[in-house]
Amino acid sequence: MPARSRGSSARAAETRSGWLFTAPVIVILGLFLVLPILVALWVSVSDWTGRGSPLSSEVGFVGADNYRQLLTEDTLTRSDFATSLRNNFYYVLMVVPIQTVLALALALLLNQRRLKGLSFFRTAYYFPSVTSSVAIASVFLFLFAGGGSINALLALVGIDGPQWFADPRGVLHMALGAVGIGDGPQAPGPEALTSRDFMGLTWWDWLAGPSVAMLTIIFLVIWVSAGGYMLLFLAGLQNISSDVYEAAAIDGSSRWRTMRSITVPLLRPTLFTVLTLGLIGTWQVFDQVYIMSKGNPGKTTLTPAFLSYDQSINNGEWGTGTAMSFVLFAIIIVFTAVQTFALRDRDRSGGGGGGSGGQGGDGPTTRRGRLLRALRIGNTPSATTRGIS
Repeated sequence: MPARSRGSSARAAETRSGWLFTAPVIVILGLFLVLPILVALWVSVSDWTGRGSPLSSEVGFVGADNYRQLLTEDTLTRSDFATSLRNNFYYVLMVVPIQTVLALALALLLNQRRLKGLSFFRTAYYFPSVTSSVAIASVFLFLFAGGGSINALLALVGIDGPQWFADPRGVLHMALGAVGIGDGPQAPGPEALTSRDFMGLTWWDWLAGPSVAMLTIIFLVIWVSAGGYMLLFLAGLQNISSDVYEAAAIDGSSRWRTMRSITVPLLRPTLFTVLTLGLIGTWQVFDQVYIMSKGNPGKTTLTPAFLSYDQSINNGEWGTGTAMSFVLFAIIIVFTAVQTFALRDRDRSGGGGGGSGGQGGDGPTTRRGRLLRALRIGNTPSATTRGIS
């Protein structure tokens, strides 16, 4: 048999073996992931009410009616969906940055080799991430009750604690009301903002800010999730060579400059992972809302994921509820794409030719060039810096 024929037969056998080994995974993903998504997409453009099979002949095709009811028609459903988007936007705006900074700070702290009890602290910080969310939410409900421990502690310092899960006002409305803006019908600020609306919600309502109940959920989620992201940052920090920090110390770099010019740039892949996972997770928040508030008070903790569940399971509006989930999916895709563009690696955009921007040079467009400039405090690099370059 010619060598070429034997090679083709070997590659064909390898291909068949590869498909054979991956077939179980493909079948499982197809049955439990791809097929449910396709069925859900059909439900979002149908009039299925949750009774019988969504693929039966009695279920009719309504096209984009469910999406129009959700995005363009002046209905209570659209107003509720806009409210959930507003609440989730403030939730994302607070949770993602705070949990990222806190996770990075914890990782930097636990990356100190001289710190005693590292294993204990790493386990303690990570423990909330593996604890049941139902148990943690129940404990927080007890702590933040009207006569709970948090209000008792605030009373010790002379602060009258709020009714955490009974006050529907947003914190920005409360702050503006304290200075006389928006506390009466003739207030100029709200009058200018209430004359226009977006998706059935006035701009004054869009700018309400999170309620104190949502702040409680935000605090819970940050406390739970920071430990998991801490481990990702810790793994990234331990992959950075100690020679880089030694060179920076010899060149006289301060701790803040080392952090800003060396640690953070070298942690960019980990930072991108943490921000992406955090962004996706915060737009899908459901269990904390379901356990702690069910969207109350005054729908100020309503989120798109919970509203989709409530619209489908409790109200029987499966088409509209499923359409919400696909709109939420589109929002997540858009935000993830924007984040990917903002955090893209610009080192590869400087061209591959010669000169300072070439791949082999130390110009300003290469990662190595930026690292060397960060380490060079004076005009002449030290011997250690030349050694690691």
